[in-house]
Amino acid sequence: MSEKLKVGILGGTGMVGQRFISLLENHPWFEVVTIAASPRSAGKTYEEAVGGRWKMTTPMPEAVKNIIVKDVNDIDAIAAEVDFVFSAVDMTKDEIRAIEEKYAKAEIPVVSNNSAHRWTPDVPMMVPEINPQHAEVIEAQKARLGTKRGFIAVKPNCSIQSYAPVLSAWMEFEPYEVIVSTYQAISGAGKTFKDWPEMEGNIIPYIGGEEEKSEKEPLRIWGEVKDGQIVPADFIKITSQCIRVPVLNGHTATVFVKFKKQPTKEQLIEAIRNFKGLPQELELPSAPKQFIQYLEDDNRPQVALDVDFEHGMGISVGRIREDSIYDWKFVGLSHNTVRGAAGGAVLCAELLKAKGYITAK
Repeated sequence: MSEKLKVGILGGTGMVGQRFISLLENHPWFEVVTIAASPRSAGKTYEEAVGGRWKMTTPMPEAVKNIIVKDVNDIDAIAAEVDFVFSAVDMTKDEIRAIEEKYAKAEIPVVSNNSAHRWTPDVPMMVPEINPQHAEVIEAQKARLGTKRGFIAVKPNCSIQSYAPVLSAWMEFEPYEVIVSTYQAISGAGKTFKDWPEMEGNIIPYIGGEEEKSEKEPLRIWGEVKDGQIVPADFIKITSQCIRVPVLNGHTATVFVKFKKQPTKEQLIEAIRNFKGLPQELELPSAPKQFIQYLEDDNRPQVALDVDFEHGMGISVGRIREDSIYDWKFVGLSHNTVRGAAGGAVLCAELLKAKGYITAK
């Protein structure tokens, strides 16, 4: 690729925005040229705006330190500089819906980490290995918005990444009823232990909105494109509990599944090890070579050992075993701010570029 696409990060000073900055350092297709945040950060260099709040374990990339942060509301100025934007803004859902649509109407594609547009019928919500065909609704969305190149695409909630890909790999066995409990890292709340010392040695049995997302968002991912919108699947039911645990990065899920067809353990393991999608076929830059790994040891997956599998873009599974009430059960693990947030959005953008939806202006 002769020239990289010019990228803006909306909400670039927060934890997910910082993760975008880190992941896009030296990206072969994309270059961060603009960073936008709240009015209080506008006019400062990125290094000044973040101050002592840099939360990544790797240093802030030199290339972004002196970028002057723009006001995220200054849409025309930002649109003039970029080919597309990633959105990680910290606003109310109504405000996010409005500002992302304004960027799209300014003819800027928006790839969002936020939840505000996940249920907008003509906005694709993609795990690129599972439902790349949902990008088809973008044309209907552009017709609704009256745009030629501007649109919104989103990635799903971080909490579903540790089990929805596994269930996707098992669709041939027709799963129809699922119980899932997720044990979610504090970075999912944009926190570190320095920010949230009361989480040390603690568990909080409630995360606002997560259980509904965990139960409903997979249905939209497995849905069909009909008449320019996504119709959620209805062949499977999921019930969940979501718990905050004292872990920095990594969401773990314990999952119980009933199947209409009765697979063997060997068939289940083979299905996830062989499961791949369009990102692997296209060899997209952020795509894991092995999307899902199966770990034979009874004490795996572990956050400390497995969260960074495939640079945080892979899913780790262990303890597939028969259940006395349901058919099978397993434990899954995913990196919540890489695959579950910024990394998943970057992979979506790579797919949309490869399919011709995101282009240079």
